[in-house]
Amino acid sequence: MFPAGQEPINKNSRGHSMSSTVMSSTEMSPEQNKAVVKKMWQALSEMDWEGMKACMHPDIFYEDVPSDDPGAHGPENCVKRLQIAFKHLSKQEQTTHHLIAEGDVVFLDHTEKWTFTSGETAQHTFCTLHEMKDGLVSRWSDYWDLNKFVGQFPPWFLEEMMKASAADFSD
Repeated sequence: MFPAGQEPINKNSRGHSMSSTVMSSTEMSPEQNKAVVKKMWQALSEMDWEGMKACMHPDIFYEDVPSDDPGAHGPENCVKRLQIAFKHLSKQEQTTHHLIAEGDVVFLDHTEKWTFTSGETAQHTFCTLHEMKDGLVSRWSDYWDLNKFVGQFPPWFLEEMMKASAADFSD
């Protein structure tokens, strides 16, 4: 059907399989995938850690792309990583601008507003890519402007973050 060497490539730049137009019995529709992502982000906003883990595939990898840390593998470690910052927040609010799904990929364009326990706030826009597997989030990659967001953090919070290391959220 295709000339030799010109078959369509169904992998992204990181080697992960991309969605195809034919769904297997274990794949979910784009609307179902979007519903799982919405549920996970609602749980994050409520700091409902068990609710978040219920949306995560056992092999999930979570990363903040602009940061230097290695990211977290597995639901437990993802939550541990989030809690390093979130234990210093009294509230985390989200505004969704776009939620788009194609096959097993869900893209979320959103703004987060963090309210620190001391009352200060920081607000920033994120683009988040989710890859789905078996109806759960298997990859979560946040893309954001590190300097713009971190530049809003209170000094005491930055000091607390500097105390954390990858050992705090890895096995």
